[in-house]
Amino acid sequence: LFYGDYFMDFMFQAGFLGTRAPLFMDIVSVIVALLPFLIYGAISLAKNGNYSAHESAQKLLFVVSVIVVGFFEVGVRMEGGYKNLMEGSSVSHDYLLYVLIFHIIISVITLILWVKTLYTSKRYKKQSTLPGLNSQAHKKDGQRTFIGIILTMLTGAWVYALLFVY
Repeated sequence: LFYGDYFMDFMFQAGFLGTRAPLFMDIVSVIVALLPFLIYGAISLAKNGNYSAHESAQKLLFVVSVIVVGFFEVGVRMEGGYKNLMEGSSVSHDYLLYVLIFHIIISVITLILWVKTLYTSKRYKKQSTLPGLNSQAHKKDGQRTFIGIILTMLTGAWVYALLFVY
């Protein structure tokens, strides 16, 4: 239990980005900011014909992303929720809430797209149509997911700025 208390105290200390955000929020924000670049790297593997590495990288990035979102959700709850986090912000509550809802909608849609892309790619691979017959469909699914990941990162940065910078 002592280590758990120490860990929690550590995660809620001041972050390293020079804002009002706690450490856990800065860690999550940096990971989310890097995600589009990591995904692009995984996409590049497929473009270079290294499909096995592409598949492994995409699965790993998905699992890490789900863990990071879980870590974020636990942190927000332990910090007292959204209302406690917004206390230091000078931005209007309604505006912040609308931006947060917009971010959540984009994030959920992106999660659904990413799960669909992973699921269909597994099915296509089993049918021996990826790479091959279903490559174009998979590429379109991947492009939609990638755009969603970029939008999730951008709207997440917007929420972070509203909560901890302004």
